[in-house]
Amino acid sequence: MNTIFSRTGLLFSILLLAACANDLPKRDPAFAAVRPVATPVPERSDGAIFNPQTNITLYEDYKAGRVGDILTVRLEEQTDAEKETETTISKQNGYAMQNPTVFGTTPQFNLPGALPLASTTDNNLAFNLNSNSDFEGEGESEQNNFLSGNVTVSVVEVLANGNLLVRGEKIVTINQGNEYLRLSGIVSPRDIDADNTVSSIRIADAQIAYTGDGATGDANVMGWLSRFFASSLMPF
Repeated sequence: MNTIFSRTGLLFSILLLAACANDLPKRDPAFAAVRPVATPVPERSDGAIFNPQTNITLYEDYKAGRVGDILTVRLEEQTDAEKETETTISKQNGYAMQNPTVFGTTPQFNLPGALPLASTTDNNLAFNLNSNSDFEGEGESEQNNFLSGNVTVSVVEVLANGNLLVRGEKIVTINQGNEYLRLSGIVSPRDIDADNTVSSIRIADAQIAYTGDGATGDANVMGWLSRFFASSLMPF
């Protein structure tokens, strides 16, 4: 009996620790920020003293342009999609055949003309077949998405053409749940405004994810048995 209680207590402790661990934010390494590239010591040479690696703009607005610089993205995502289909199929077939006859005469009955192959009520080869098939299908799908706000990302790579590869992650912990906002994509320096912000609709190859976990997120997840009955594996 003591062994059963001890095992039950151990199992309860493991479940409690697992529940506590789920409350901690789970950072995604794919959206982690990068450190600025170390600036190499410029070599002394005769001529101009300008060095593009260490230049500082004194008369221009600050804009992200180097690895490690930060950039604020204005989320202005709004999509509307609607699809409606309707299909109607109707098919009708009919087949009929009279009781077949044999051409010619039948000498043994001494009757001229053609005689049917069957003449009794219970032995009739005539048949009549009718079939009807109707199908009607209708489908409608509508989806609306809206996402607004701000998220600050960092430049992780400067491409050969000057475009910036950016990525970032924002984690907000509210009560017993965590909200994750992740973004990555390619930004053109020409689309960056004077206040070092850019609209999300100007980001190429954008990947935006807004998810959550915790008690609220678990309540919105369908159970595995419900997912099975709602999946395409069900024959009905």
